[in-house]
Amino acid sequence: MSYFSVTILGCGSATPTLRHNPSAQLLRYRQHSMLIDCGEGTQLQMRRFGCSFSKITDVFLSHLHGDHFLGLPGLLSTMALHDIGGRVTIHTFAEGAELIDKVLSLVCRERSYQLDFNIIDPANPGIVYSDSQLEVEAFPLYHRVPCVGYIFREKPKKRHINGEAAKYFGVPHYAMESLRDGADLVLPDGRVIENSRLTTDPDPVMSYAYCSDTAFDPRVAEAVKGVHTIYHEATYGDDMAIKAKPRGHSTARQAARIAAMAEASRLIIGHYSKTVEDTSVLVQQATEVFPSVTAANEGLVIEL
Repeated sequence: MSYFSVTILGCGSATPTLRHNPSAQLLRYRQHSMLIDCGEGTQLQMRRFGCSFSKITDVFLSHLHGDHFLGLPGLLSTMALHDIGGRVTIHTFAEGAELIDKVLSLVCRERSYQLDFNIIDPANPGIVYSDSQLEVEAFPLYHRVPCVGYIFREKPKKRHINGEAAKYFGVPHYAMESLRDGADLVLPDGRVIENSRLTTDPDPVMSYAYCSDTAFDPRVAEAVKGVHTIYHEATYGDDMAIKAKPRGHSTARQAARIAAMAEASRLIIGHYSKTVEDTSVLVQQATEVFPSVTAANEGLVIEL
């Protein structure tokens, strides 16, 4: 598995079916495991697909409809039961933090880990997580209740040292890091060797956008412009398009329009209505607008 991947744990909508679980995804980035939404049955799905809950550091909730967070109290209780240590941060709205804290005060008072809340203002989201390598940005979605999506974006990577060139110019060891950062080399005699002669381009940065429940809106495309892989809800097919906007949802074709407008490389569709029995129909409709479409399914691993 790559160092940056997403496992689909649930890709159904509000009514659970025997085909799909409610929304949940596990994003792995290097040493981090991060949950994106946590619908009912998420911890069972994690066991089913070999995902360890002991490594979860962050939970990013898109909104407070039950099919996106009702699995969280049970998961957090199980983590306490197994004496999982460390720190878990839940990224949610103020109302979500209050609700989850109250539920846990009743069902999971004693915890082996430290539980923190990072409060997101849905009217003014932005960077909600940042470390030396990864940044997570929240952006508005357009549902029936306050809702945000998330972009998981690698930070710029360092350049690669050209070993032969470095040896030829006698680059000292202490100068290597500054070369990786893009600096030129200044020799003791004052000559300047351009960085491009001593290094090669860095590896491309990867990015993943999670567009949870939302009606079609060009502002979503603008928010995720340039993201490599987009997960976008596709609750309905063309036959149910009339229900999408009033319910704050999108069709597969509309999800594809967002991916095309955002100039993405890949689209993953999910959050299927209970009425959707054949996701290949949704893929066919979406690919009429955008060429690279994959239907989410439980257990699918998206490697970035």
